[in-house]
Amino acid sequence: MECMKIEELLQKLIRFNTTNPPGNEAECIMYIHELLKGAGIDSLILGDKGERLNLIARLEGNGSKPPLLMYGHVDVVIAADQAWQHPPFEGVIEDGYVWGRGALDMKGAVAMMISAVLRAKSEGFIPSGDIVLCIVCDEENDGIYGAKYIVDNYPDLFKNIKYAIGEIGGFTMPIGGKRFYPIMVAEKQRCAIRATVKGQGGHGSMPVKDGAMAKLGELLARLNRSRLPVHITSSAKMMLQALSSNLGFPTNIVLKSLLNPVLTDKVLDLLGDKGRMFDPVLHNTVNATIVRGGEKINVIPGEIRLDFDGRILPGFAPEDIMDELSKLIGRDIELQILSYDRGPERIDMGMFEILGSILRAGDREAIPIPFIVSGVTDARFFSKLGIQTYGFTPMILKNDIDFSRLIHSADERIPVEALDFGAESIYKLIVGYDG
Repeated sequence: MECMKIEELLQKLIRFNTTNPPGNEAECIMYIHELLKGAGIDSLILGDKGERLNLIARLEGNGSKPPLLMYGHVDVVIAADQAWQHPPFEGVIEDGYVWGRGALDMKGAVAMMISAVLRAKSEGFIPSGDIVLCIVCDEENDGIYGAKYIVDNYPDLFKNIKYAIGEIGGFTMPIGGKRFYPIMVAEKQRCAIRATVKGQGGHGSMPVKDGAMAKLGELLARLNRSRLPVHITSSAKMMLQALSSNLGFPTNIVLKSLLNPVLTDKVLDLLGDKGRMFDPVLHNTVNATIVRGGEKINVIPGEIRLDFDGRILPGFAPEDIMDELSKLIGRDIELQILSYDRGPERIDMGMFEILGSILRAGDREAIPIPFIVSGVTDARFFSKLGIQTYGFTPMILKNDIDFSRLIHSADERIPVEALDFGAESIYKLIVGYDG
């Protein structure tokens, strides 16, 4: 590994086209396996589908402390039909960046973890507890062949593990002239919901008023105008209090106002796009994503199905969002749950301070804050084993890099210096981990 720079490692990972679906992560996983093997680190390959493989490696400690889990995924989302400056699977290194699909989400972070583990091995460092490196497939779909498969079938591989690092967090987030570093401690839960809208059908030549199409239009208009009710969860409260306590007037007052349910939506409206990151962590949310209805141009459909991507706050359940949605769109609309992934149910802040201290050591202006993610990660699977995941893939990002807007988008890229910062930070975690 001494002869391979981290940007070269990421370049190689990007060049494996692991677009999911179909994934085809096996070649990339086996490349990592051979890389670790060459450094004297054995790894276990797991999976029940030929091209959907996972890897678990272990840097053995002295056994005085519990193991620490570091995990990431090598599958990526589609890059087709996007206007890229550089081909998305070439891993071009230019202008101080590594360009390509997965650079941020999350082959860059995987490269950091691999680099840190290889460095510790090459230096002969023996940690207090085992460092378990887990690289999975299928995160960008449902995790069925990845983290879910491993947790369901091989839970003993994670025995005694309390803490893990994974996505999303540890990157710079400039607010009010300060450099915050959000560390994910909680995430929302995914819930797919279907609404069935019914109305009078008929011949396309005969006008129909208040039919299924009209009801669908009204439903979508209500969703566009309104939010579901405000909820101040403990994780959102921690995040907003940490932000406001480090910012001056009037920004601190504005952020504190978000914690008052009477004012929350009014303040979000005033913030506009600047409040984009806060809105989903203060509400359960639904977004209409798929519409099915009508088969012939001359037949008015009597039934339309509308599918929602629902995201539920920690501590809430599917029945809560169903009730809130029903009150908003009308109880005459039939709703059903298509799928639900229960998320982590508790927050353990036991390792937050060491992660924060590592960031401050690398950046004197760093202000680490707890963070709730509006999406879902593989943390939901590992939480079933009692493992608290922290989103900790450290990156110093330039002001022209907006992490939340660039992942899954064209021209996804990561600064080489961010890779170096992340690998160094994770190495410090390995060396300083005390269980």
